[in-house]
Formats: sequence, structure tokens, C-alpha cells
Amino acid sequence: MASESKAGPMRVLVTGGSGLLGKAIEHVVQQQGGKLEGEEWIFLSSKDADLVDVGQTRAVFEKYRPTHVVHLAAKVGGLYQHMRENLHFLRDNIKMNDNVLQTAHEMGVSKVVSCLSSCIFPDKTTYPIDETMIHNGPPHDSNFGYSHAKRMIDVQNRAYFQQYGHRYTAVIPTNVFGPFDNFNIENGHVLSALINKTYKAKKEGTPVTVCGSGAPRRQFVYSLDVGRLIIWVLREYEEIDPIILSVGGEDEISIKEAVDFIAEALDFKGNMHFDTTLSDGQMKKTANNAKLRRYLPDFTFTPLKEAIKMTCDWFVDNPDIART
Repeated sequence: MASESKAGPMRVLVTGGSGLLGKAIEHVVQQQGGKLEGEEWIFLSSKDADLVDVGQTRAVFEKYRPTHVVHLAAKVGGLYQHMRENLHFLRDNIKMNDNVLQTAHEMGVSKVVSCLSSCIFPDKTTYPIDETMIHNGPPHDSNFGYSHAKRMIDVQNRAYFQQYGHRYTAVIPTNVFGPFDNFNIENGHVLSALINKTYKAKKEGTPVTVCGSGAPRRQFVYSLDVGRLIIWVLREYEEIDPIILSVGGEDEISIKEAVDFIAEALDFKGNMHFDTTLSDGQMKKTANNAKLRRYLPDFTFTPLKEAIKMTCDWFVDNPDIART
């Protein structure tokens, strides 16, 4: 039997609410008028529940009784941590995702929007990649554990719809960055790790060493833009098939270009050294945002240079809460 949206205001449970995207959605909801009258938004962190544990997942759902869920929580890390711990990333994420989706099903949640990642796409493929190509071949070896766990969300969404009519779907942001990111130099995402590394080098008067050649190209997207888009997906997007949330392929830039933007934003005048003995990971993974543009042709993304400057300013201004 097809599930129906509950009448009345939404009560939205956001897992991973203290992370990069959770904080972005919270900012849009609380500071930018994103919350509608009567709505309730609950932002969970790992302190509230370990979602790898089914009992704790059930307890937090029973506590808040959500009508809608935005599932952002995941075990994530940087390139080199993924390369070392593929099994841990696979098992923890499969457990977490299954617990959230099955508990949502058991408790009558109307809609779940889960967050996938552009790294789930096949390593050997043609570009640009679109939403139909997720399962067309194995992902890159560097993070195959995390990638396969994330792919399974799409498989489960289709199965919940086929068997129960549930409107569970997923979004696929490309390389997200912004305030509240993980800026850890070893385990953070590339842009935020480089912001921290460059800031430290400026303070210490040392060169910045960038892992790899700087040649890989990425579509970087500002977290607040993705936050606004996820809220739109929760309210308006009716497909079960996932949707890519990204700037267009024409806005893809190299790591080297991103490093230059960071240096300018932080007024770093020192030397940049690219260590080509270290892995570049995937050289490109250009995603096609044509589906998003069909729905939202006029959505404006924050220009990258401006977004990097705002992120650098936030990092410098918030040493007590920035994750390093």
C-alpha cells in the first residue's frame, strides 16, 4: 500500500545534525527563514544516539516521533583514512543506514531523504556522470567500502517503494565544504584540510605541502547551497531515484586552482609544494546536474571564490568550535 504524507506540519529529524550539512540545514532553517509555521526540526548528533546500534536508533526515533527524516549521518574520513579502513567504513555505514531506514519504516515516517556521495559512481566510466549510472561498475578502489555502503541506500529506497510504497529518496552532492566541516589535516575533506594546513603554514612561516599533483578536478559546492537544496528535496521532490546536487561541469576546477583561492583568502604568501609521491585519488568525477536544472533552472550557487573566502573567515574566527 502506498504511504501517504501525513497531514499537518512536519516534524523533521536530521541525523548527522552537528556535521557540515546538518549545520548548514540548521542555519537555513533557523537563520534564513527556511522553517515553515508549525514545523519542528530536531538536529541529532552522535552524542544523542549511536545509529550503528539498532536499539539506540529505535530509542531516538521513539523519543522524537518524526514525520520526516533527513539522513546525513555517516562514518566518513579523508582519502587516506578510507584507503586504510575500507572494511570499517563498509560495515558501520551499512548498519547505520539500515537502522535508520528500517526504523523509519516501522514507525511510519512519511519521507526519508538520505545523503549519498559522488564517490559512489563507477571508477571506469564516461563523463559527465548522471543519476542513472550509479551501479554501472565498481567504484574507485580507494574508498570502495564507503561507496558500496552508500550505493545500498539507493537499492533499499527502491525496495521500500516497491514493497511498501514509501517515498524514500537520496541526494548526491559533489564535493561539499563550508563552516563546521572537518578541517583535520589527516582525515578532513580536501578543501577544508588545505584551509587548516595553509592557515598553520602562514602562522609558522613554513611552506604548504599539498598531497598529490594538484591536477585532479572537482565540483566544489558550498554547504549552505546544498542545505537549501536538501530542504527543497524534502518538500517538493517526489522521485525515488536520486538527484545530483552540484554546480555544473563547467564549474569544475583543479585542486591547484582551489589551493590558489585558499592562499588568496588567507593572504598566504609562502611556497606551495605538491608532493607527487602521494596518491591523487580519482583524477575527475564530473557530475551532470541537468536533472536538478530541469527542476530548478534558476537556482543560484554561491560563487566558489566567495564561498572559499567565507569558509576561511569562519575557520579563522571560530578556533574553539572548528573541528581540527
